[in-house]
Amino acid sequence: MAGLIPAEAVVGTTVAFSFILLGNAITQSFMGGPALLVDFPPPTSPDHAARAQLLGRQWPVFWVVGNNFFRPISTFGVIGYGYTSWVAATQGPDSKLGDWRIYAFSALCHLVTVVHSAVNLQPINAKIDGLREPKSGKSDPKQAETYVRNWIKFNTVRIITPVVAGSLALFQLLKHH
Repeated sequence: MAGLIPAEAVVGTTVAFSFILLGNAITQSFMGGPALLVDFPPPTSPDHAARAQLLGRQWPVFWVVGNNFFRPISTFGVIGYGYTSWVAATQGPDSKLGDWRIYAFSALCHLVTVVHSAVNLQPINAKIDGLREPKSGKSDPKQAETYVRNWIKFNTVRIITPVVAGSLALFQLLKHH
């Protein structure tokens, strides 16, 4: 298979995926999430319940992006960097790809992103999504703003891991070409 798919093409595509993920995470954390919280009323305000419900109705756009965009591309990152690591390891110490461990670490970064998203962000997504039906009991409307702020804070991992993975892999590849 190494002959069919050039490792340079795989790692180049995977580096691009890392930086696409970075841009998406920055957009969600520093633009989208904060935009939803502009003038968000405190829990004591008579407007709070309606805004919390609106937030719950708006949130699926974020959730869909995460499930349909972030997870598959992060998974491709694990596979792409894993493949490149394997090719570099089989080429030995004189590999034109460089040290296989750098690509293995980049794959690990993307694996951390996938696991972190499932373990830490999906439960918050479910709570925010539950706000659209206040009587469902799935979430506490008084915590609406806190849910989003926690989501933004936890999404920082999805900013850090792709930039580390992509930068390490790119510099490793460029160093040996």
